[in-house]
Amino acid sequence: MQFRPLGKTGLSIAPLVFGGNVFGWTADEKTSFDLLDAFTDAGFNAIDTADVYSSWVPGNKGGESETIIGKWLKRTGVARDKVVIITKVGSDMGQGRRDLRKSWILEEVEASLKRLQTDHIDLYLSHWPDDATPYEETLEAHASLVAAGKVRAFGASNLDANQLQASFDAADKAGLPRYGVLQPEYNLYDRDGFEGALADLCRKEDIGVITYFSLASGFLTGKYRSKADTEGTARGEAVQRYLDDKGQRILAALDQVAAETGAKPAEIALAWLMAKPAVTAPIASATGLSQLASLTKAASLSLSADQVALLDRAGA
Repeated sequence: MQFRPLGKTGLSIAPLVFGGNVFGWTADEKTSFDLLDAFTDAGFNAIDTADVYSSWVPGNKGGESETIIGKWLKRTGVARDKVVIITKVGSDMGQGRRDLRKSWILEEVEASLKRLQTDHIDLYLSHWPDDATPYEETLEAHASLVAAGKVRAFGASNLDANQLQASFDAADKAGLPRYGVLQPEYNLYDRDGFEGALADLCRKEDIGVITYFSLASGFLTGKYRSKADTEGTARGEAVQRYLDDKGQRILAALDQVAAETGAKPAEIALAWLMAKPAVTAPIASATGLSQLASLTKAASLSLSADQVALLDRAGA
């Protein structure tokens, strides 16, 4: 497995990150354990979650995904230095706001550590922008956690180019460490938010980039081709917005590359992301072992320049 450096954080990850948003939602505890076993047995090492996962499920309150990962770590006895645990802070956990205040981060990190049953988080991300809290306050909180050994590296999610640059400026002015990783939404369909100024800034400053919604809520697997295909599925409502002319062009391009390579559409969509120079690794989730086995093949799929160009044009 060819590991990639995650910017300047000192962390290295395999080119695919497991998305733990499914744990406690569409994957129960036993299934989650089996998926994590298979993922790490295949040589992959990075697992993404957040304190708020999976609060959207009736009866859940958040923390379910971290709790399952923590139980898996304890049950398997996997060497802690063999996995990179990524989690996030800043979502509304009942306090009524997106929250990156220092007091909240220092409180919530302890809850995440307890659920994860570990003494440190490898990568801790500010989940959402918090316009009410200065960058300096948030960065100071993260820096203190690194100094205390509770966090190895930190970054942010959902910042645009102006916000990321403002965070750099604030860090430099205050003499604080910068965000070292960005987690943006980016896939073959949703490209405007990352390509251009934000991707350029990440490359210029050597920021590690881990993309989420890498398969566009499952649309890029190719299994949703009409509104009828989405009915009665957990992500059906989210997928419907992709069923337009652009989405159909992308599916046609994926089908063409699939015919040329023998790979599945999801594998091709992930390989396209992995080939992007600004991207360290995409996040993808699975709810079954056969689905996971397919996704992990993306790491060894090499697309030709012509195939990448075809996909680029389809989703432009």
